Amino acid sequence: MKIFFYGLFMDESLLTAKGIVPSEVHLGFVDGFRLRIGERATLLHHPEGRAYGAMMDIAPGDATELYSEKSVADYLPELVIVELMDGSKAEATCYNLPGDKTTGTNQKYAESLLVVAAKLGLPDSYLDEIRQAQRNPECAQPANS
Repeated sequence: MKIFFYGLFMDESLLTAKGIVPSEVHLGFVDGFRLRIGERATLLHHPEGRAYGAMMDIAPGDATELYSEKSVADYLPELVIVELMDGSKAEATCYNLPGDKTTGTNQKYAESLLVVAAKLGLPDSYLDEIRQAQRNPECAQPANS
């Protein structure tokens, strides 16, 4: 099952620690979404948005188990088209928190996400978007494409 991760689950070592062994890992982005960091990260629909992340293959049962954890149990699956860095496109499932359930801020989470995104080599413009979300999550704007 192809999953598009955009939060801390982009970190393969975090998934491995949970007993999930991802394969076919590819960096890419989805258009029409922007990152929102509340207690955790989510993607919100935004016509000019672009959100970066990692598409990975994991077992369907692993996805179910991963998103049954209390901290992410409200996230819902949504099909997205991921444009990979080589220019190809693939359909994947992306788990997002409904906008009405997106609350609060979590500075520590945002800092950790910035570290993961930088380690993966995501574009500087997107790293800037994460920094902006750290400072003022309500006003985070989509990265310029």
